[in-house]
Amino acid sequence: MRSEGYDYDTYSRLAGPLTEPEPTGYRVRYKSLLSTEKHRIRAVLLMTLAPVLTGILLLYLVWPTHWTERENGERWLVVADTVMLVSIALIELFMLVNVVSIAHATLVARDPVPVTPEPGTRVAFLTTYVPGKEPLSMVRATLKGAVQLEHPGPLDVWLLDEGDDPGARMLCAELGVHHFTRRGVPEWNRDKGVHKAKTKHGNYNAWIALHGRDYDFFASVDTDHVPMPNFLERMMGYFRDPDVAFVVGPQVYGNYDSAVTKAAESQQFLFHALIQRAGNRYGAPMFVGTNNVVRIAALRQVGGLYDSITEDMATGFEMHRRRNPRTGHYWRSVYTPDVLAVGEGPASWTDFFTQQLRWSRGTYETLFKQYGKALFRVPPGRLLSYTLMLVYYPMTAVNWLLGILSCVLFLWFGASGTQVAASIWLMLYSDAAALQIGLYLWNRRHNVSPHEPEGSGGLAGMAMSALSAPIYLKSLGSAVLRTDGRFVVTPKGGQASPDRLLTFRIHLFWAAVLLSSLAASVYLDHTHVAMRTWATLGLAISLSPVVVWAWTVRQDKRAEAARAVPVPAPPPPEPAYVTTTTPAPQATTTASAGTTATTTAGGN
Repeated sequence: MRSEGYDYDTYSRLAGPLTEPEPTGYRVRYKSLLSTEKHRIRAVLLMTLAPVLTGILLLYLVWPTHWTERENGERWLVVADTVMLVSIALIELFMLVNVVSIAHATLVARDPVPVTPEPGTRVAFLTTYVPGKEPLSMVRATLKGAVQLEHPGPLDVWLLDEGDDPGARMLCAELGVHHFTRRGVPEWNRDKGVHKAKTKHGNYNAWIALHGRDYDFFASVDTDHVPMPNFLERMMGYFRDPDVAFVVGPQVYGNYDSAVTKAAESQQFLFHALIQRAGNRYGAPMFVGTNNVVRIAALRQVGGLYDSITEDMATGFEMHRRRNPRTGHYWRSVYTPDVLAVGEGPASWTDFFTQQLRWSRGTYETLFKQYGKALFRVPPGRLLSYTLMLVYYPMTAVNWLLGILSCVLFLWFGASGTQVAASIWLMLYSDAAALQIGLYLWNRRHNVSPHEPEGSGGLAGMAMSALSAPIYLKSLGSAVLRTDGRFVVTPKGGQASPDRLLTFRIHLFWAAVLLSSLAASVYLDHTHVAMRTWATLGLAISLSPVVVWAWTVRQDKRAEAARAVPVPAPPPPEPAYVTTTTPAPQATTTASAGTTATTTAGGN
């Protein structure tokens, strides 16, 4: 779905005009984002100073002369001091890694130079359907967009129907779309593995097993994404390079009408505008399942889509550590900033938290199950790129836990890992934070969202990232304990899961911990400004989604009440009294008849 009033056409050509490739030996060419900037010296200063000052802050806090020393102190308090010192060191270290990651991405980010597609390649366009979970009207919109695509070669559109729905069959017959279902085939509906039942990857792998050899590539979008008319034109050209395994584009939300949806899209700014572009430097942007084109031979080499709740990232990781048997080179991927499909984002807090739980859990599974296999089997640059991407969720989760642990240890028990002057800490921290925000704002010029106003600061996205930390921590605990991590299909087609107070139970739990700690600090006189500042900030983060939800509910009730108030009917018009003068008789009298025409206009 696409919102009215946005220039999707221009944003579908962000990478530049199509060019003709070299006649022989084509390889994907790129252009650096930094090299095209007029004032790139400012960016270089930010890239340098932000990590340096963050590193200075880290060293200042953990310098041995600043460690807390307790002569004849109780043993448990000495242990608490040590825990706090380690926590502070890790928090600042993770902050440094995050800043280095953004600075590195700013330095190496680049866009591919688009080329025309190679004629004659066989392409299948795929999307899936889960009856009862996704409205057929949404599938219709996606398929109508797909059948309008153009390609200089054979092109078939397929619907992969999980339930063999009669309505879906009729829709396919109406639009001229091929219908596929794996329902009733035990071989393609297993308890686990590449053909796991009731999973997206199982559905795709069943189609590949039966029809994959009939095509060179498949293009795909999630069911709630409508492809732009130039979807294939802008993606297929990169496959002239024989080592390109897949091409992906950014994810944007067309249902851009709720506060949650807007903030959720803004939250993805760094990933789609910077991190994925940095992946181009190493030929390893992450596989994103919302909209992509895949070389089927490369996918077959790794056994199909990987069995994971985030099958896209896991599958891309597997392909990136394999070589093309024809050339001997590592398989590569390409990220284009062109917005070539418009989908739906989470419209409620429930759906947003569900999305973040799934994404983070999939990342943890890749770290625990796949990352070790790649340590000595991929080029160092590619490993660095993936490492910086994969550590984001666990670092954010652990930072949240350690930050609250430090607050509790000091505000309740008076533990102190390091003794520093509050004024110096505040100066260093505020300067480091200002440089980090400055680097973030500098990169806003590379935003790929057609929805966010030009020049916007992306503050809503930063806030969403901060308040997602408790969700990432819950997901990390689930991954470590190996509890159930089933994929949850979020409502689509204009639907949204309802929000309740219970939706925010994780945030309310941490808010209670921090609020009680602040209250205890008043009673116990543990009043260091730095620790109270951290606790207050954590409390604000914990309560912010609850406050926004409560305010939204209140506004909705007011609007509903206003609509319910009956509008009084207008009073009848006052009777008009007209006085006429009888004309004097004329010698001749003429009569004229007028015609009245009634026109009825109707529209939908």
